[in-house]
Formats: sequence, structure tokens, C-alpha cells
Amino acid sequence: MHEMNIDGQALPVIDIAPMLSGEGDDRKRVGEAVATACCRHGYFYVINHGINPALVERLVEQSKRFFALPEREKMRYYIGLSTNHRGYVPVGEEVFGDYGKSDLKEAFDTARDLPVEDKDYLAGNPLLGPNVWPYGMPGFRDAVTGYYDEAMRVGDALFRAFALALGLDEHAFGPMLTRPTSQLRLIHYPAGPAITAEEEQLGIGSHTDYECFTLLYPTRPGLQVLSDAGAWVDVPLIPGSFVINIGDMLEVLSNGRFVSTSHRVISYGVERFSFPLFCAVDYDVVVEPIAHCVDENHPPRYGPVRAGEHLFAETARTFRYLRDRLESGELILDKSVREESQFGRSRKAGRV
Repeated sequence: MHEMNIDGQALPVIDIAPMLSGEGDDRKRVGEAVATACCRHGYFYVINHGINPALVERLVEQSKRFFALPEREKMRYYIGLSTNHRGYVPVGEEVFGDYGKSDLKEAFDTARDLPVEDKDYLAGNPLLGPNVWPYGMPGFRDAVTGYYDEAMRVGDALFRAFALALGLDEHAFGPMLTRPTSQLRLIHYPAGPAITAEEEQLGIGSHTDYECFTLLYPTRPGLQVLSDAGAWVDVPLIPGSFVINIGDMLEVLSNGRFVSTSHRVISYGVERFSFPLFCAVDYDVVVEPIAHCVDENHPPRYGPVRAGEHLFAETARTFRYLRDRLESGELILDKSVREESQFGRSRKAGRV
């Protein structure tokens, strides 16, 4: 890891090329750099990831085309019409609990595109199955799928790097990744009046991500992370890089050694796009502190949680269409799921 200095801020930058094609010792050094960045900063950038810039440009252009459609047309693909949480998310659909106001963004949610005859989808799994694709938009599906496949390749490399960071064999997480619920979001922040955090109007309110980690490509600044001291810190853009945020399930696996990244997005009044890939394990994986991170001085800080149930429960508390189903009794969450999130630096620094 090297630290790039921008406006007096030391930013953790990690070259992950060895995880894609390097030798064992080089990979071990990547793992050590990841461990240092997670403990010191709570997030990091990756470079030399191998994702073709042309794939990113296609994704941005196709996203612009979709979000420029009339609202009535976009609502044909409304996520609330889906049975496995895929499709269009209008402005105001999401509300984060600690913020209390609707986010100033719209999105299009996708994941691994499984066939309609998939056994888990037919059995009612709320996060697996086919994607929703807009009609009359040639190139959209190819652009999204092409980017998803490449980003997942990088995500697999990062799972190996995180394993090394925790002192494990680099393939330790492999058995958990046979059918991951990793979701790719296309997010659009429309242009409008500049908004500040002091006015308590955010593009996205403060939260943690529910999966293991997030591979993020933003087109403009706006992302902020919460420091240990309780201060919001800007995450500047570094050309050619991706930002990695730690998620809830990695906090559990590491027994709190790596803390889920509390973050938010500030709106600066200009149009912005953001493409997070939320890298998850399989739905049915029971996540708990790994033995390597537990000893008499570090007892287990977290009970076991089924990864997919945690992800869906947090999603259900955020999306209006799912909250409505919870309130009506149509949707019932598993009793083992925590009532509210206990993850991230916000639990150390207080309500933000």
C-alpha cells in the first residue's frame, strides 16, 4: 500500500495486480496492505484491477440513456413489481433509519442473471433469479452484464486478498462463493440545487453496506466516510481507481477487526453516477467470527447470522415497498435477524 496525498489527506491506494496474476509473496504483501488500510483508514482504493475503461464508459452511457427516460417509462420496471428485488428504484423509495428522509437519487438494481427456471428462484428466494431488462434499449443488457462479470472477477480477487489480510489461506472464502447474492446498482443523482449535510439533505444518508465489501466506481466526488473520531471525511476521486468499503458481514467474519464503513453521499448540485458492486457470499452461508480471529483476549463479539437473511432484512427496512409489506404482515422476517444494525463506526461515534 502507498498513501497518495490529496489536499493534505493521506489516501490508501493498493495495487491489486498480484491478486490477478502475481506470485505468492506478492499476494501476501497485498493482503498485508489490505489489513493495514482496513485498520488505519476503514476503506481503500484499488488500482491495476484490470477492468477495461471502455466497459466503464459503456456502463455510464447506457445508464444515462435509461435514467433520461420519462418517469412513466422507468416505472414499468419498478422494483416493487419484481419478486426478487430487481429493477428501477425511483427517487424517494429508500429511507435509511438513522437519517429519516428519502434519498435524493434513483437507481436500477441488478445481480447475477439466473434463468426463470432456477430452483432457488422458483422456491421463492427473495434475492436470486432473473434480472429485469428495459425494452427497446439495445446495448443496455450487454453493457451491464459485461461490467458485472469483470467487476465480479475483481471481487473474487479481493475476497482472496481479504482472506490473506486475516491470516487465512487465500482461497478460504471460496466455498462461500458458489452462488453469491452480489448486487450491482446503477445510481443516478440528478442535478439540482447544491445541498449540504448541514441542511440534512443527502444523496444517501449515513449507513453501512450489508454484504462483505463494496467495489465502487463514482463519476464525481460526494462520498464521505466516518472516521473513528466521529468526523465525516471526503473520499476524493483517483482516476482509474475503485473505492473499497468494508461491509457488515466482513465485520462479523473478522470479529470486529475490520469495521464496516459508515458512509454517506453529499449532493453538490451536479449530476452524478455511481456504480457499487456489493460483494456478498451465498445466501445460506452462516456468517460468524472465524476461529483465527477469536481467542481468550478476543472472544466472539457477534452471534451467527445467515448472510442472505441479514441482507434481505436490512433491505426490507430501507425500501418503502418492502416496509409496507412488513407493516401489513404480508412479509415476515426471520426471527434470528437483528432488530437494528449494530455495525460500523456510527455505533462508536453516536448517531450521525
